[in-house]
Amino acid sequence: MGKPTGFMDYDRRGAKSQAPKERIANYNEFHIYLSREEQQKQGARCMNCGVPFCQAGMNIMGMTSGCPLHNLVPEWNDLVYTGNWEQAYNRLKKTNNFPEFTSRVCPALCEAACTCGNYGDAVTVKENEHGIIENAYEKGYAAAKPPKVRTGKTVAIVGSGPAGLAAADQLNKRGHKVTVYERDDRVGGLLMYGIPNMKLEKWVIERKVAVMKEEGVEFITGANVGKDVKASKLMKEYDAVILACGAKNPRDINAPGRDAKGIYFAVDYLSQTTKSLLDSGLKDGKYVSAKGKKVVIIGGGDTGNDCVGTAIRQGAVSVAQIEMMPPAPRERAENNPWPEWPKVLKTDYGQEEAIAVFGHDPRIYKTTVKEFIKDKNGNVTAVKTVQLEGKKDEKTGRMTLEEVSGSEGKLDADLVLIAAGFLGTQKYVADAFGVSLNERTNVATQAGKYGTNIQNVFTAGDMHRGQSLVVWAIREGREAAREVDEKLLGYSCLSVQ
Repeated sequence: MGKPTGFMDYDRRGAKSQAPKERIANYNEFHIYLSREEQQKQGARCMNCGVPFCQAGMNIMGMTSGCPLHNLVPEWNDLVYTGNWEQAYNRLKKTNNFPEFTSRVCPALCEAACTCGNYGDAVTVKENEHGIIENAYEKGYAAAKPPKVRTGKTVAIVGSGPAGLAAADQLNKRGHKVTVYERDDRVGGLLMYGIPNMKLEKWVIERKVAVMKEEGVEFITGANVGKDVKASKLMKEYDAVILACGAKNPRDINAPGRDAKGIYFAVDYLSQTTKSLLDSGLKDGKYVSAKGKKVVIIGGGDTGNDCVGTAIRQGAVSVAQIEMMPPAPRERAENNPWPEWPKVLKTDYGQEEAIAVFGHDPRIYKTTVKEFIKDKNGNVTAVKTVQLEGKKDEKTGRMTLEEVSGSEGKLDADLVLIAAGFLGTQKYVADAFGVSLNERTNVATQAGKYGTNIQNVFTAGDMHRGQSLVVWAIREGREAAREVDEKLLGYSCLSVQ
């Protein structure tokens, strides 16, 4: 373990953030990370518990507790403490293909399950992960390592999000020839265009993709498989195909006035902004701008928060974020004990910025949309709302949300962004390959498997499990790669944990 008394000798310290009013002046990452010396002290706080819940990745009460990748957290925390950074990198990479991504965008399921966090402050696992991978690039440990032997087998991967990239990385290391098809103009999928630049600067993705190219992975962008590229061509030319196209169908709001101008899906709004930022520094104007507008965001999750932060950077004059559920408690409830994921109130970066700029939290809880109000030209001008309250169904025992009579209200709006989640894979891709979908419109497979009903066609990531976290996508990509490897060679030595 690290220092036996480390968790008592050192207080938890994490990356600091630029002040909200400073960081909204640009779209850059705003975290100020710890020095190597301070990082080693943080590694000393890890107790190497007899039962390391941090790496469990198990399901408790419908929520994940610990890392789904089963990262060897106590091992590399000890190696950080002793200054053995290269070996720490080797242990981290054994289970995680992309710590440069997860150390920036993962909600740190590991820290929520940390034993120290049960009685005090959790170990800064995410910070240590970031320190390990960035040191590895700096020192050359993360340089390209092409496979020495090729198997002669070929694999096509459709989609270059975290699941597709993880599968590609694993199968290429095994010696298979991997080609990744991406319909956008840049590699990265969700990572590139779904996550704003201030959460994940895109040079981080490009740096890793450059390493993968040097190791032999081929990337073909602007290739919309199922439309521009025939599925039959891929199934004929490759020994196996993995579909990792994500859950791309945004959930809509069915309310009168939905056809008003000025209403957009959050994923389109965020993607356009990032693409314009990368293409021209936002000078081409090819994006929806919130400048000078009253913005209403429907959805209280991470995507809604990203919209808040983006709209503020664009110069919105007001931002409101509608959330159907009540606010979570500020501290763990008795029925939400450790090591369950803590269902407590979280104020994310976008909300922090709204509080700094507008003087109040943008979130409006227990509220939904009744109607979109538009002017004579069809432009949205306001959102009619109604409050909700939870009621228990006497027959089923389930809680339902019902409208509160007489609680209607109105929010002025020039721009409305729908961030209500996603419903599953886009059907044209599934139809092109002939794969079956389940009741949730995800690609159907046997439980715990990744093979579809079509011979040699597999699936992984959000397309398979539904909308989820980057860390789950990486795990799915790794497990799908192992299944493909077994199919191609009859056995596999690829690690999935």
